[in-house]
Amino acid sequence: MATNKLKGGEFLIKETLSKDIFIPEQWTEEQLMMKKTCEDFIAQEVSPHLDRIDNQEEGLMVSIMDKAGKLGLLGISVPEDLGGSGFDFVTSMLTTEIIGTGHSAAVALSAHTGIGTLPILYYGNEEQKKKYIPKLASGDWKACYCLTEPASGSDANSGKTNATLSADGKHYILNGQKMWITNGGFADIFTVFAKIDDDKNLSAFIVEKSFGGITLNPEEHKMGIKGSSTRQVFFNNCKIPIENLLSERGNGFKIAVNILNIGRVKLAGAAIGASKSTISLSVKYANERIQFERPISKYGAIRYKLAEQATRTFASESATYRASQNIEDAIHNLSQEGLDEAKAILKGIEQFAVEAAILKVHGSETLDYVADEGVQIYGGMGYSSEGPMDRVYRDSRINRIFEGTNEINRLLIVDMLLKRAMKGELDLMGPAQKVGAELVGMPEMGEADDSLFAYEKKMVTNFKKVILMIAGAAVQKLMTTLSKEQEIIMNIADMAIETYVAESVLLRVEKLISMKSQEECSAQLNMARLYINSACDKIYISGKEALNSFAEGDELRMMLIGLKRFTKQDAFNAKLARQVVAQKLISENKYCF
Repeated sequence: MATNKLKGGEFLIKETLSKDIFIPEQWTEEQLMMKKTCEDFIAQEVSPHLDRIDNQEEGLMVSIMDKAGKLGLLGISVPEDLGGSGFDFVTSMLTTEIIGTGHSAAVALSAHTGIGTLPILYYGNEEQKKKYIPKLASGDWKACYCLTEPASGSDANSGKTNATLSADGKHYILNGQKMWITNGGFADIFTVFAKIDDDKNLSAFIVEKSFGGITLNPEEHKMGIKGSSTRQVFFNNCKIPIENLLSERGNGFKIAVNILNIGRVKLAGAAIGASKSTISLSVKYANERIQFERPISKYGAIRYKLAEQATRTFASESATYRASQNIEDAIHNLSQEGLDEAKAILKGIEQFAVEAAILKVHGSETLDYVADEGVQIYGGMGYSSEGPMDRVYRDSRINRIFEGTNEINRLLIVDMLLKRAMKGELDLMGPAQKVGAELVGMPEMGEADDSLFAYEKKMVTNFKKVILMIAGAAVQKLMTTLSKEQEIIMNIADMAIETYVAESVLLRVEKLISMKSQEECSAQLNMARLYINSACDKIYISGKEALNSFAEGDELRMMLIGLKRFTKQDAFNAKLARQVVAQKLISENKYCF
């Protein structure tokens, strides 16, 4: 496996070598066996029953989760001594990807294994873990996570649910209301966030349904993921034993934030799985649908869509597994330093919180694009509930809201980078000043480099310079008011997202060609170049919008010249590149990368 060389966020200021990243073409036999187990489970227990699941047939989702538990799919990340499989983070990402093809069932399973189980696994004391985790890993108990309230969504710490200590000091008495609670209709265990007395910060509690004082509203009627149980939950003088306080008093907000970091990475993995299965449906339909005496896959307009679907998915996957291995390496290094395993996992993931937010945004928006074009490829049949794209399209939309809206995540990307810079954890100012000096100096004429990826690597380096130039100028010009300039922050975030993903897909293809040959990887090479070409255009537009928002006069003119210099491209035949990618998909009759 790769050895992590960089800390989270350092992709902006340091070079990553292709030999130091993990790519999906490196799966081990054991990991591929787990993948096959998940694929068989979805094919046998989920896909044939999608209509019944969406109709919320009584007991069906619970039985699916029971079967997943028997196969060990609910305990992938749980240590063996607590009844799980004890797999590493990257393997858990692979299983998340495959389960991600399961529509509403994927939501139920991921909510149980992620936000339902992990707070107890990572923050529980030994007694709590021994009591709850084995039954959650086996599926004997089902779990949910109660954070959101009617008046507190993105501002999670403003929740009103309250807990007070009983007169005898043996229980917390919980009162309040939670909403959008996934698995709420059948959960046995609720991780509930509430403020004790007049505390400023949330605390977290492990609440068993058997404690009483819990009532549920009817199932919510949703646009998509209709088979996922989503309820409002009311706590009315619910008595919680004091030993069921999770972690320390007032630590709930930190728990929520760290669990969301995990959820963001996992959502990206699930979105990749859903994107791949949607592309396969699109390709098969394009090969089968005859118009004007030819399959529609023969037409350029359809090939464009298929190639773009695949390119964006391949790029998103590249970034997701690059970050997943970085996280795994960070966890390993922290464990080697003597940190407790649960703390090492949390700290390792927290270290890559910037990348987690990037992946969440990119993965969810890639899936939305893939789903939308899937409907278009199917044409009229895509709009019919008789075809598969109706469900794909509706189910994809929630991912841009789950785990923090994409707008919140964009703001977080820049906020976290700047905070790390201010703490001295990330040296952004030094590289930003170098870019500033480069702007007023003559462009350097380095030695000619005719290696395969020299041009693309220079482009990615220049993308980073654009971000440093604009973010540095924005910080200097706007100072403390930058946090209120959300449009500018989102412009910078979009540039960071495109840069990270562009670099990731480039590194993946470079490594893949070193393992195989350029000829064998022709489609992948074309996808990398397509993505980088497109990213360059997006970065230019975002950069121009940001600069025009806050700079003026000579400073604006100089930076616009710099922006043009750093986003200058050679001529590139995108149509030909897409044809290569589309032809590979069409000949394989599925997503095949």
